Amino acid sequence: MRKPRVRAAALASQTRIVLMAAVWLSLFVYAGRPLLAAAAAAGVAPAIAWLALFALSLFPVLTMFTRRAQAAGYAILGVMSSLLVLMLAGDAIRGVFFLARLSPLDARSVNLAVLGAAGVLSLVGLVQARWPRTRHVSVPVENLPTELEGYRIVQWSDVHVGPTIQRRFVQSLVARTNALNADAIAVTGDFVDGPLDDLHDHVEPLRELRARDGVFYVTGNHEYYWSADAWCRRLESVGFDFLKNEHRTIFRGDAKIVFAGVTDPVGRGTHKQDPDRALAAAPAEAVKVLLSHRPQTATDASRLGVDLQLSGHTHGGQFFPFNLVIKKFQPIVAGLHRVGRTWLYVNRGTGYWGPPTRLAVGGEITVVTLTRDVTGSTEIAGA
Repeated sequence: MRKPRVRAAALASQTRIVLMAAVWLSLFVYAGRPLLAAAAAAGVAPAIAWLALFALSLFPVLTMFTRRAQAAGYAILGVMSSLLVLMLAGDAIRGVFFLARLSPLDARSVNLAVLGAAGVLSLVGLVQARWPRTRHVSVPVENLPTELEGYRIVQWSDVHVGPTIQRRFVQSLVARTNALNADAIAVTGDFVDGPLDDLHDHVEPLRELRARDGVFYVTGNHEYYWSADAWCRRLESVGFDFLKNEHRTIFRGDAKIVFAGVTDPVGRGTHKQDPDRALAAAPAEAVKVLLSHRPQTATDASRLGVDLQLSGHTHGGQFFPFNLVIKKFQPIVAGLHRVGRTWLYVNRGTGYWGPPTRLAVGGEITVVTLTRDVTGSTEIAGA
């Protein structure tokens, strides 16, 4: 009785793989029509063009099996995503022309125009991904002590040091952040995205990172895919203060500000998330800042009397049109919001994950300034 069940399960698994492969290849063929048109215009034999398109479809898949293919695979995925969206738009326009009985658009011309547009958009997305802008946010805190007026916290989130984000990118972040003269730096998870052995040296520039009161760090979900304990020790060795469901109290004259941090919900054992423990015995009169990779912790933060929670995780959707879709899955995607008594700021991501693009959703280094002005809050984009 058991053997037929095993065979049935194996057959079902094989069927799913075949169907997924068919859908994947179909998407590449649909999005890749402009590439085939360009190859034909250049006189490339159709068989060679189709073979090249098939090879391109394999690269993103290979990223799951070998790190050597990751940079190329992610780049191809980014370009093909742009092509897919533009082809859908182009076909919709051609459909309108057909229904309106207008002269049909030349398919070859449309395909070549789409290819050019995809190239431009991919370049724009790459620039936005590789050069996060500095975003200034003012957060009003009731009864903020005079000594903490203008206190500046620089936030990084979702840097994803890995296949395409490496030492040079980290060096640039360090230099730009040091120029901001932060009182404190908050790193809200997903800082790394790969094995420690491969990326050990790429985080070395962090030794030069400077802030008056320290660099505070919490884990995101991606740390737990790559030996979180080992990575946390490495990041502590270059100056990060890992807040593992705990807090630090900073004194400014008679005033106090608490930086608390929780691990990501993916964590288990000693890394299991515990907001109550993170703020246990924190001075009641202190201004409280909670670092949590995921915005959902804000409900607990409000219950625990937190004034400001800094989060990330959503990437703001990372690139068009996924920034529109993510709103269906994440209640708060980006920016400054009020949850109960707590201000919540969700960073759009300082780096990126996967395809090196941030089309229409630029990355950010956030400068959060605490203010006594409770008449309103501001979020100002800067260069």
